[in-house]
Amino acid sequence: MDIQKLISTAKALVEDGKGLIAMDESTLTCNKRFAKFGITENENTRRAYRELIITTPNINKCISGMILYDETIRQKKQDDTPFVKAISDIGIIPGIKVDIGAKDMAAHPGEKITEGLDKLRDRLAEYFEMGARFAKWRAVIAMDEKLPTRGCIDANAQALARYAALCQEAGLVPIIEPEVLMEGNHNLSRCSDVTEDTLRIVFKHLYTQRVMLEGIILKPNMVLPGLTCPSQETAEEIADTTIRCFLRSVPAAVPGIAFLSGGQSCELA
Repeated sequence: MDIQKLISTAKALVEDGKGLIAMDESTLTCNKRFAKFGITENENTRRAYRELIITTPNINKCISGMILYDETIRQKKQDDTPFVKAISDIGIIPGIKVDIGAKDMAAHPGEKITEGLDKLRDRLAEYFEMGARFAKWRAVIAMDEKLPTRGCIDANAQALARYAALCQEAGLVPIIEPEVLMEGNHNLSRCSDVTEDTLRIVFKHLYTQRVMLEGIILKPNMVLPGLTCPSQETAEEIADTTIRCFLRSVPAAVPGIAFLSGGQSCELA
């Protein structure tokens, strides 16, 4: 593990004025989106779509990292240039989604556990050789009157920590993504409490697994009222609540936070 390389990569991913772009839709998800517009659903159209993103003029002025999918990281441009090389050549860092999705969690109705740890060490080594320099793993935390349970948060936090340790071993910066979902009628205060609790547990497990915090990026939800909550606070109130939550739960060693939109509109996010 090259500690300084991990730290410099993490810092580059959160460079001022830039963000990450997710091109990591699974084949099924990408095909569903194409179907809505009558686009042919095959590997070539998915490749052409992703090449369109990579070759967007001046994209490197606002994007620091591109998160790819297993199919995408193996694809090439029409001129036969590998996507990873094309991305790196314009100063953007290639990354890779490595979880295989959130599945129903046994004995926990309504909750999910993210899978993908089996053979992850070998997959990470291959992705590093292909040119990836960071990875992403998403955990989802549902909320209602009784959820989330401590069992769900603990299991997902442990999986995130084990993934992160394997990433750093392989030379990849892990994106830590514990997402508290915004579906539901919970208020802002309830979301803040659950988010703070989730982050505290995630960092507890990261410490336990000896993950170097200077070499990670946190990718959390904003603290938001539920979609169906009758009280919807202003952007300023949400920002204040979110920052207060993070000050209480995120160690100062973490080099940066890259928000996910969490299902909000582009304008609202």
